[in-house]
Amino acid sequence: MTATGADREAAGSTTRGYWWWERRRSVALDVGLALVSALECGLEGVEFAANTGLPMPVGVVFGVLAGSVLLIRRRWPIAVVLVTIALTPAEMGFLMLLIGLYTLAASEVPRRITVVLAAMALVGTFVVTYVRLRQNVAEQADFGPGDWYVPLMSVFMAVGLTAPSVLLGLYIGARRRLMESLRERADSLERELSLLADRAEERAEWARTEERTRIAREMHDVVAHRVSLMVVHAAALQAVAPKDPAKAVRNAALVGDMGRQALTELREMLGVLRTGDAMTAPVAAGGGVRAVPLASVGQAAAAAAAASSDDGPRLGELEVLVAQSRQAGMAVELSVDGEPRPYPPEVEQTAFRVVQEALTNVHKHAAGAKTWVRLAHRESEVAMQVENGPSDAAVADAGLPSGGNGLVGMRERVLALGGVFVSGPTDAGGFRVSAVLPGGPDES
Repeated sequence: MTATGADREAAGSTTRGYWWWERRRSVALDVGLALVSALECGLEGVEFAANTGLPMPVGVVFGVLAGSVLLIRRRWPIAVVLVTIALTPAEMGFLMLLIGLYTLAASEVPRRITVVLAAMALVGTFVVTYVRLRQNVAEQADFGPGDWYVPLMSVFMAVGLTAPSVLLGLYIGARRRLMESLRERADSLERELSLLADRAEERAEWARTEERTRIAREMHDVVAHRVSLMVVHAAALQAVAPKDPAKAVRNAALVGDMGRQALTELREMLGVLRTGDAMTAPVAAGGGVRAVPLASVGQAAAAAAAASSDDGPRLGELEVLVAQSRQAGMAVELSVDGEPRPYPPEVEQTAFRVVQEALTNVHKHAAGAKTWVRLAHRESEVAMQVENGPSDAAVADAGLPSGGNGLVGMRERVLALGGVFVSGPTDAGGFRVSAVLPGGPDES
């Protein structure tokens, strides 16, 4: 993990609070270098005082003060290098020259300033070395090198005292900037990953909510119609049992058939759900538990929905559905327009569920009402309409409870396939449910 700015601020005095130093070891290093530089310049100040005729204490104090400038190398590297260049004729501050040039090259100072100051230090060192070597060669009569010796050695000395420090500083500065860039990029990636994780969690929660809604809608469609018919038949059985035992037996058989059909559909749906759970369950790997990616969850949900669509009811079963409502005492008529043809499974299942739920609502809210079911096969769509008249006051209400989700579920189904859904009361006092679904040919 990378440390952010907030983490560094929270670290307290170990990271900042020492003027321009960020760490304690930086303070200790600069103080140590300044002491060594002051000692070096103080010793060199003795020879400088002797050569210039100054009192020795003056030369020593001057050298100590000049060498102590290295203490501010991190805050003002340009000042340190300028002092070093000024001390070059006095042949003082070689350590300060090396450290100063390194600090200047590694800092954020513009490169043109670094190049100019490094060139000035190089030229100053070359001139001083050239003059001192010529003096030494002239004083030694028995040493007679060629004319190339003094210039060449002066170049070597000047380059050796300046180039390595500058090159090392440039490398360290580039490396530091690269590390800072990588750290910032890592922090940015960490924030982006956190945002992506939050968005993935939101998408997963949305997918779970959608799946729960779909399951609730399927359970409602499967259970509500069958149980509503069972309640209607049970009420009729209770009414006719004393008067017509034979009819009561038929109604009892119908109630049993309805119950078995409802249990069969529930088992099929639970089987689909168990398959989906098995596909989305955590998988053991290496002694631990490995979570399946969100894409696998979506694939499993899609597979479960596809299985549910393939095994679901079809439009060809509408006659059976209408016959069951007739057996429950509803006066219902079915009319089909156009040439029947196969549709995609999800279209046929949605159309069937719309008619089924509309008939269930008639059983619940309009007992004894005459009902018309119309199905129209058009060129590129299929339309269905369930309309009932006003309820018959002479027919006892079966007292079926209503959760208020029937119309909502139908609308959600139809709109999910890009269809049109309309429902509302009629002028005659009844209720009408209409839906149109896009229905291209079944390519499966």
